[in-house]
Amino acid sequence: MLHHPLDVRRRVGPRRFPLAEVDPAVLYVDAGQVITSAGTAAGIDACLHLVRRELGEVVAAAFARRMVVPPHRDGGQAQYLDAPIATREAETLEPLLAWMVENLAQDLDVATLAQRAHMSARTFARRFRAETGATPAHWLTGQRVLRAQRLLEQGDETVERVAVLCGFGSAAVLRHHFLRRRGTTPQAYRRAFRGRLGATA
Repeated sequence: MLHHPLDVRRRVGPRRFPLAEVDPAVLYVDAGQVITSAGTAAGIDACLHLVRRELGEVVAAAFARRMVVPPHRDGGQAQYLDAPIATREAETLEPLLAWMVENLAQDLDVATLAQRAHMSARTFARRFRAETGATPAHWLTGQRVLRAQRLLEQGDETVERVAVLCGFGSAAVLRHHFLRRRGTTPQAYRRAFRGRLGATA
């Protein structure tokens, strides 16, 4: 028997599951054994997240390139890109974003970035959010966490050194942001990632 979408929504809504929590600001939620997504497109994001969690950033990025989708989107439309930023016909911040990704170890404050973009700090902040869906600081943190993941997966640098190379400055700051974005510490992520590689070898 087919149900009207509204009927389905009523049956699975808050009255049916009063303890369920919905976060409208994210594309998917990873609760460990259960991953839920916001919709069809967000389901792709959730699948890429699962690949990233189990096999690492490099494999997930390769999947994304084959599917011609962004490797990582974190809530709303904010893009955290492992590959070149999608081009647009209108003038964009794409060259600056690419430069930022190549220079994550530097101190990339808004004043410095605005000057490089030939804008006032206020105009730059507004344009940046309009184009990426995130503030410069939030976008940078996402890119730095992605870089940290790759370094933890592929090399043997200490966590302190990884923090410096990614622009976090210290292991403590890296741990703070890594835990918030990935739900684990850098050391635990490295052990888990290499453990999964060993199990599939």
